[in-house]
Amino acid sequence: MTERPEVGGRTSEVRRVLVVSSTTGYQLRAFNEAAELRGIDLVFATDRCHKLDDPWQDRAVAVRFHALDESVSAIVERHRRQPVDGVIAVGDRPVVLAARAADAIGLPWHSVAGAMASTDKRHSRSALAVAGLPAPDFCALPASSPGRRRPTSTLGFPVVLKPAGLSGSRGVIRANDPGEFEAAFDRIRALLARPQVRSARAGLEDEILVERYIDGREFAVEGVLTHGHLRVFAIFDKPDPLEGPFFEETIYTTPSSLARDLQADLIDHVARASRALGLSHGPIHAECRMTPDGTIYVLEVAGRPIGGLCSRVLTLERTDPNTGRRAPTSASIEEVLLRHAIGESVEEWVREQDAAAVMMIPIPARGMLKGVTGEDEARRVAGVTDIRITAKLGQLLEPLPEAGSYLGFIFARGATPADAERAVREAHGKLTFDVARELIVNRDP
Repeated sequence: MTERPEVGGRTSEVRRVLVVSSTTGYQLRAFNEAAELRGIDLVFATDRCHKLDDPWQDRAVAVRFHALDESVSAIVERHRRQPVDGVIAVGDRPVVLAARAADAIGLPWHSVAGAMASTDKRHSRSALAVAGLPAPDFCALPASSPGRRRPTSTLGFPVVLKPAGLSGSRGVIRANDPGEFEAAFDRIRALLARPQVRSARAGLEDEILVERYIDGREFAVEGVLTHGHLRVFAIFDKPDPLEGPFFEETIYTTPSSLARDLQADLIDHVARASRALGLSHGPIHAECRMTPDGTIYVLEVAGRPIGGLCSRVLTLERTDPNTGRRAPTSASIEEVLLRHAIGESVEEWVREQDAAAVMMIPIPARGMLKGVTGEDEARRVAGVTDIRITAKLGQLLEPLPEAGSYLGFIFARGATPADAERAVREAHGKLTFDVARELIVNRDP
């Protein structure tokens, strides 16, 4: 806890949290709203232009994720003037800088090594295998590798190709034979050559991971680590099969339909994977796949919360430690994570009793968004709690595997996860997106 001077020479105890983020966005607004509710000051560190004088009027520290030493120094300098009590990273790129900053300041958070491993698919796979956790066989290839030298014979088919440094499902492609492998490899190589990808300078722009395809259902686990102890807030089912050729996530539902013993196994694997990577204190979001025989593969553990507007699918309630009864008040995941960042216990927080679902509205085709109809009708679907169309009119849309965004989000609640899932599907069916396909002009004579 820190102090700041107030008018008249008085001082008051103020808690501050450093939020490291790529840019301003939906989740930053959610953290800001939660901070105002709890009386917490936020200090932002974002990768904005350092030559502009506070363009967003939020007094953020200008940082660069490819210039870690310089960025850490800027954060430490701000900390000397405005001491912070905790750290949170929003998004994948900020995780390593947040770990470096927390280490320099002396705050509990994920280790630097853990943050680096969690953002590098090669290191993550190796660390999990060394820890004795199920991990798919894989190899890492330079994007410049000639096709005739690509070592897939030891892996067999099918395989999944993915950029080593991109997050989510961006650039992830399944290949069932050598021809599909060549096409997928070239497609990912073209993605990695894009200026906006290379300008990120993450250091992994020339690496493509090739791993054996794992058959099974996918799940996501949302929780927080407190000095190594994992507290899980939700397990999400992904009801749509993710079998390829691309792996676009569309729907999350919670609570999980898994049997309790399988949920316990899933949580145990995520806890073990977190330890293996070196993640120890702060939010985590894990992606897992369970084979038909019950084998659990932890695909990734990220040292940050569920991203973007998806966090709105979670509402948490506080329980009485003596009676176990739920309090009449509720909180967003952002508020609970801010509480954790300033040292409060989060063991009494549980997910609400209603089932919930979120649909990440997929982009159907590449082109310019000209209009959206049916939104009012979709909102009237029983169970739907909100619809957010985040794509802008006139925006050039691009589907996966090249793009990493969605048209928007549909949220619903219900008595069961199936009810909530039906609601988001029905609402999606009432939406019509007018996407003008790009015209390809052949300039050859």
